[in-house]
Amino acid sequence: MKRTSLILSSTVVVALLAGGAWWFWSARADTKPAFRTQTVALGSVEDTVSAVGTLQPLNYVDVGTQVSGQLKVIAVDFGQRVEQGQLLALIDPTIYEARVAADQANLMALRAQKSDKQVQLALAERQFERQKNLLAGRATSQDAYDSAEASRKSLVAQIAVLDAQIQQGESTLRSDQASLSYTKIYAPMTGTVVDITARQGQTLNANQQAPIILRIADLDTMTVKTQVSEADVPKLTLGMTAYFTTLGQPDKRREGKLRQILPTPEVVNNVVLYSALFDVANPERDLLTQMSAQVFFVISKAENLPVVPMAALRAIPQGKNRYGLRVIENGTPVRRTVEVAASNRVNAAVSKGLEVGDVVVIDVTATRSPAAAAQQRPGPPPRL
Repeated sequence: MKRTSLILSSTVVVALLAGGAWWFWSARADTKPAFRTQTVALGSVEDTVSAVGTLQPLNYVDVGTQVSGQLKVIAVDFGQRVEQGQLLALIDPTIYEARVAADQANLMALRAQKSDKQVQLALAERQFERQKNLLAGRATSQDAYDSAEASRKSLVAQIAVLDAQIQQGESTLRSDQASLSYTKIYAPMTGTVVDITARQGQTLNANQQAPIILRIADLDTMTVKTQVSEADVPKLTLGMTAYFTTLGQPDKRREGKLRQILPTPEVVNNVVLYSALFDVANPERDLLTQMSAQVFFVISKAENLPVVPMAALRAIPQGKNRYGLRVIENGTPVRRTVEVAASNRVNAAVSKGLEVGDVVVIDVTATRSPAAAAQQRPGPPPRL
């Protein structure tokens, strides 16, 4: 019995020693760090400012009427392309034709009166000359001479009054002729009819403001008007590249150059937004007014360079575009300094200090053995 107990005790001691050794080496393995890595590959990185915008024609004009009256004819339709000088609409010209006719008749009467006065003036001139000669020979009285002279001067004055009335009548005629011409509305530019706000048969009143009939726009070039937050405006520079996509064509990218940043902001829900404008060609005319656009202003861009995650980089004090990272060499992480050409919040394109195929350390993680995990688990309740 004693020998059996001794054998059992020896077996327990060996087991405890083996378990302790396993526990010890497991604990040591638990402290050994593991690296999360990524292999460097070629790629492209761009840093952008995103914004939401709407499309408007670069050039457009609202066509209105300068005279009042009934809109008799609208000669165009939505989406129709028109040429400069083409007839668009016609206002009822009846009243304006009557005014022009009355002006012409008034001028005819004034010119007839002038002709009559000119004949009377010719007679008065001869009578005055006769009285002048007779007075020189003392064959007439001074009163007769004075009367002839007064008649001549009076007719000269009457003709001057008629000249002024004729000039006024001609001015009125030109004004009424212009009003008559305004009853025919022509296209001021070549473009596309994008909106018609008036209806045929509608009476338009131009006494207070010019009523708008339709809008013509040149759809060959569109302007993208974006709203950029005040925090991102300092990142924008005139002439920088901007591109956008539309809801209907999310895979089609269109580019332009930033043309203008309007100085007066718009405040929406206490957010200060500035309008940034750029133009884009529209040869297919598939971009239409008021379309929504997802816009990206390109701050920096690099192509065909080694790309690494930003999580792998560490900033170097006073190092412009220079960062530190760790590269696995012979199984060991080695520190290296690199230069970054472009970066965003996710990735960075490295221009110097890194090659394709290098393995970079993103972060360090500790792998815990089952023993270490078991160490943290609560043990069984004590036996009573």
